Amino acid sequence: MASERPLVLIAGATGRTGRSIVNGLLASGNFRVAALVRPESVSKPATETIRRTGVEIRLGDINDSIERLTEILTGVDVFISTVVGWLIDEQKGIIRAAKAAGVKRVIPCDFATPGEKGVRGYHDQKLAIREFIQELGLPYTFIDVGWWMQISLPLPERSQSPMKEQSYTIYGDGNNRMLVTDLNHIGTYVARIIADPRTLNHAVIIWEDEPTQLETREIGERVSGEGDALKAKRIYVSADALKQKLADAKAAKDPNDLSAKVTVVVAEYMLSIHILEENSLKNAKRLGYLDVQELYPDMPKHTLEEFAKEFYAQDEPGNTYE
Repeated sequence: MASERPLVLIAGATGRTGRSIVNGLLASGNFRVAALVRPESVSKPATETIRRTGVEIRLGDINDSIERLTEILTGVDVFISTVVGWLIDEQKGIIRAAKAAGVKRVIPCDFATPGEKGVRGYHDQKLAIREFIQELGLPYTFIDVGWWMQISLPLPERSQSPMKEQSYTIYGDGNNRMLVTDLNHIGTYVARIIADPRTLNHAVIIWEDEPTQLETREIGERVSGEGDALKAKRIYVSADALKQKLADAKAAKDPNDLSAKVTVVVAEYMLSIHILEENSLKNAKRLGYLDVQELYPDMPKHTLEEFAKEFYAQDEPGNTYE
């Protein structure tokens, strides 16, 4: 019976990663899906869209009291968090409530690139949440997805995205490999992962391809049909220049300087991915991640080349940056 299917509650269900997961869980047919939605967002189009797909809406906020959050989580088998970045530290209350409610598996908000402590401040916050979950003794699965394919290719000349210049940038020599995944496929993998007892109390890396940054530029230049024009737009940034940019942004005197904060986050991620090669399969395995391709060899891999054909067919391929 449908009522016997596990119930999955998602925080952040209307965001990009959250929507992918909602779609993947529903498409699998193996789960009942609920979304934690703030009262002020209940009438928004995005909420209505997921409600129409059969998602149960549970009103609340991750900053509600532990008692209230425990009520919201009652009957939930799996809790998945895909909250926005500035709420990473604020997941602790709902994680405590998950323990009180007897949730069988918690997936905190990771869904990015793997790496060590001390390289990226944002990633360190996520690792601290992982440690908090383990200290509580909660059953968990930690899931990272590499870099989205949607932000891995050079934008075509027609794009109006303010991120065009960033999309033309190559860090270091561009030869380090990086894991990439189609954002729209994340949910399909998550549906398999959370139903699999092998992934309980483990970290899992989702990935579909592992190109170098130079290869991403070559694929984009070829598939877009703008080869010479896009190749001429390449911007090379050395490791030393990137490190200096990061140091300058960290030295900003105004602690409320949003531009400096964004520069720090971006520079730390570029350093991690393209200079230190942390977003590689070799490194993920070194850190103890289970490889999604080894777990589910029956699932088709979507190459970046295949994705590029869809990407450049869009009117505005830069929409994901917004």
